Formats: sequence, structure tokens, C-alpha cells
Amino acid sequence: MNKYALLKGTLILTFAGLITRVMGFFYKIYLSNVMTPENLGLYQLVFPVYGLMFTLYGGGIQTAISQLIAGQKYNKKSILLKAGTLSLSIACFLSFFLFTKSDFVAGRILMEPKCSSALRMLSFLFPFCGITSCIQGYYFGIKRTGIPALSQLLEQAVRIFSVFFIALYFGKGDLHLTSELAVLGIVLGEVGASLFCLLSFRNKIFPLPSSKERRKILSPLLKLALPLTGTKLIVSLLHSLEAILIPFMLKAYGFSDVQALATYGILTGMTMPFLLFPSAITNAFAVLILPTVSQAQALGCYHKIKKTSELSIKYSLLLGFYASCIFFIFGKEFGLTFFHNKTAGEYMAILAWLCPFLYLSTTLNSILNGLGKAQVTFVNTVLSLGMRILFLCFLVPKSGLYGYLLGLLISQIVLTLFDYFSLYYYIPMEISAVNWMVKPATVLLAGSFLFSKLFLFLQQKSSIHQGLLLLFLSGSLGICYLIFLYIFHVITLKDFKSTLS
Repeated sequence: MNKYALLKGTLILTFAGLITRVMGFFYKIYLSNVMTPENLGLYQLVFPVYGLMFTLYGGGIQTAISQLIAGQKYNKKSILLKAGTLSLSIACFLSFFLFTKSDFVAGRILMEPKCSSALRMLSFLFPFCGITSCIQGYYFGIKRTGIPALSQLLEQAVRIFSVFFIALYFGKGDLHLTSELAVLGIVLGEVGASLFCLLSFRNKIFPLPSSKERRKILSPLLKLALPLTGTKLIVSLLHSLEAILIPFMLKAYGFSDVQALATYGILTGMTMPFLLFPSAITNAFAVLILPTVSQAQALGCYHKIKKTSELSIKYSLLLGFYASCIFFIFGKEFGLTFFHNKTAGEYMAILAWLCPFLYLSTTLNSILNGLGKAQVTFVNTVLSLGMRILFLCFLVPKSGLYGYLLGLLISQIVLTLFDYFSLYYYIPMEISAVNWMVKPATVLLAGSFLFSKLFLFLQQKSSIHQGLLLLFLSGSLGICYLIFLYIFHVITLKDFKSTLS
């Protein structure tokens, strides 16, 4: 394996992730303009069900495929065929269940009967998504990220353009979108990605491995997939409970049904996608870290695991600090400019401090999973989600959504600290607080003061569109940030060379 495989794979996934995020960014703006906040809230309520079902037919199985293939102990085709058959069978059953029981799920579980038709539409997605996730898991395992990256781009492109034309067709020229039509776009996007993955693999599956080889893989596959699926299922259930409780507790605070759904839609459909935009980099790195750490552990290369972990933590922090600075100084303007919504911007500025912990916990979680410590990440995640749910139940009815935002921040800090100390217990790492925290924070503190003043000056004196001005200043601050980090020897080329050698 080429020693730069991790860097190459990360760059491919990062590039695809950034393009996908940019497309998704404009897509969210488009949705906010063609959907009412209430419809946006209904659309976002579908995703807890989406995530829960994916956990059952894809989440644990995809990770198991990646780990088994990276371990190089079993026939790769046998792994994919057996896992794919299992995933597709579960997905088809869940599709039938949700299609026939959508009224029950919407009314009794989501506590929002208006979601029923959108859930029926969603049920067609699962078999295609199962196929895509298994093939992507195969490519992640062999560290060839081109196909997964392209499938992400294709899925997003099909989703966006199909929804745009659906809105034009059903609106008869007057752009209008319901939650059902938006979900149809998700389904069509996943169908496109699935067909692309199948076509990319059509020449690799033959000749078929023997039935004996395929049977041999079942035991190790289930040994990995069942614990992963079980833990992810509990986490997914807690995430779903959290999502359901947000509008429910807002109603307890005194909001009407429409206000509660609208607030939920603003938070999850406008604010959080913006905050998660920079995480395309850390998400890409996390995907590649898991099989890399698993392989290094199998070979006894603990020095490589240590260096990879240190590099991951360092750059996750650097990115998180930068994102926090941008959203803190420009968050309110982002909300007003791109979503025409003051509330979205206020939430963005409040949750800006979430970014370093959010990005870092993703990386730490992946390293721990690669070391085979999924039970540790499970316990830490459950504790964090439990805290958020407690804030939802006890603080939101008294303080409104701001009680939940406080709980979100505190629980994410707790999760990150737990993950870090858990990893440190297994792999003692050398952390430079001065280089990784003090110097970046100092640079950004000075930069935030100067660029906030520059924004006010250019806003008054320049005729540049405010959206372009915000993006230009954010990018300029990022470039200055990187230059000063390089001058102060915080970032070096030696980081990558030492880790990937």
C-alpha cells in the first residue's frame, strides 16, 4: 500500500465532501425559500427515521465490511456478497414495514401525523441505500475512495436537480415544495448513487467466490456487525428521541404546533448545516482513519497509531477554532443574508463554540472504533445524549430552545473530553497546548477583531453583495490563519511525512 494512501484518500474525500457541502449549502438555501418553516420542520422530522433504519440495514454492516477487508484475512468478494445479501434483506423488510405502518410511526412515534406520506415515500429508499453503503464500505476498506466520493457527488446532484424540476412541475412555474416532494428527491438521489456503485463494481465481482468461502465469512461478519449495529441502534434511538422531543417540549414551553415545527426546522434545516459545513475535512479523515488504525493495530504499528491520532487531533482543533471564529463574528449576518432569517443567525452565533468539540469528537470516535473500542465510544455517546435529553425535558419547557442549545454545548464538551481521555488511556499521546490551542486562539482573536471591523467598513463603503462579502472575508481570514500558523511552526509538512511514512 502506498505510504501516502491515507493522505490521498483523505484529499479525495475532502474534495468531494467540500463540493457536496457547497451543493448542500445552496440546496438548503433553496429549500428555505421554497418551503415554509413548518414544512421544513416536517421534512427534518423524517431524518430520525431515516437514520434509525440505516443503522439496522447499513451502519454496522458497512463498518464491518471496511474492517474485515482492511484486515486482509478473508476473501474480499465473499465479504461483500455475504454482507450485501444480509443488508439488502433487512432493508427490504424495513421498507415494507414503514410503507404499511407509516401512519402509526408518524402519529404515535413522531407525534406528527402530517409526516405519514413523507415516511411512505422514504420507505422506497432503503434497498438502494443498503447496496450503496456496502459497496462504499468495500472501497473504504481497500482505501480507494474515488468511487464513494463520486457517488456522494452524484447522489447530491440528482437530489438537487430532481427536487428543482419537481418543484417547477408541480408548482406550475410558482416554486413551492412540500415535505413529500423533498423526500422524493432524497430517494431519487440514492437510486442514482446505487446504480453508479453497481456499475463501478460490475467487472470486479466475477468470478464468484465458492459457497464455502461465502459461508466462512458469516461468523466474523456477524461478530463485528451485530455489536456495531446494536450500539449504533441504541445511539440512533436516543438521537431519534431527541429529535422528537424538541418540537414536543417547545409546545410544552407554549409554542403552537406551527411555531414548534418552524423552530425545529430553522435549527436543523438552516443553522446546523452551516455549522457542519467545515466538517467535510474531519469527516473525510475520520472515514479513512478507521481502517488505517485497524490495519496498523493488526501489524503492531502502535507508533503509527500514535502519530496518526496526534495529527488528527491537532488539525481537528485548528479547523474547529477557525470555524468557531467565523460563525461567532459573522453568524448573525449569515442567517440574515442566506436564509433571510434572523433566528437562524442567532442560533449560529450561540453554537459557534460547539465547532472544535464537534469536529474533534468525530475524529476521536473513529480512532477508538479503529482500535476495536466501540464499546467505549458507545458509553461516551450515550452519556452525552442522555445529558441532552435531560436538558430537553427539564430546561426547555421553562427556557425554550435556548435551554436545549446550552445542553447541546455542554454535552458535546463532555463527550469530547470522555473520548479524548479514553483514547489517551490506550494510546498515550503528546499534546502541545501552546501550539494547538494558545497560538491559534491568539491569531484568531486578533483576526476576528480586524475582520469584523473590515466587514463593517466594506458593508458601508462597498457595493459588493453581502453574501459574497461574507464569503470573501471568511476565506481571507482562513488564508491569513494558515499563513500565521505556518510562520509560528504550528503546521508543517513534516506532520504528514512522519505520520504516513
